[in-house]
Amino acid sequence: MARKITNSQRIKNKARKTLSKNFSKKKLNYVVDTSAIINKFLPGLIGKGLQGKIIIPDAVIAELENLANKGNEAGFIGLDEITSLHHLKKNNQISIQFIGPRPDIKHIKYAKSGEIDALIRNIAFKNHATLITADLIQAKSAQAYGIDVLFLRPKIIPKKKRSFFSFFRSKK
Repeated sequence: MARKITNSQRIKNKARKTLSKNFSKKKLNYVVDTSAIINKFLPGLIGKGLQGKIIIPDAVIAELENLANKGNEAGFIGLDEITSLHHLKKNNQISIQFIGPRPDIKHIKYAKSGEIDALIRNIAFKNHATLITADLIQAKSAQAYGIDVLFLRPKIIPKKKRSFFSFFRSKK
């Protein structure tokens, strides 16, 4: 059975075609956004040879803390992922730097409109860094500002269907 592609999906597919999935093995500056951290892309990139300075905006830490404080698993995943970077830097040619402002009330109020993403892009711009993201809109916005972008499409994990009786089944 063929899946019907919506107009929105067509637009997104076209937008992705101008984004790079490749990176240089030279030491460069990289700014990571929340989506790249939550999707656990950095260990894989480092394993493939990414080296240089990994800049984590304080706005990203604030977003992860906010998610964790709300009980959202993504916040904990992200904070654990950043912690694991400290272990990876021992055996790889990377350094980690935390910089930038924490979001203020204006940024938080208008986060859905891209205010926090703008803080992250600004850090990439000022540090002549490549932005690593899994957020298509963030990637296209950064590209519009002339920022180099490494776009990594998030993996879509299908949700398992659970029935009422699955509770009673024994795990093997």
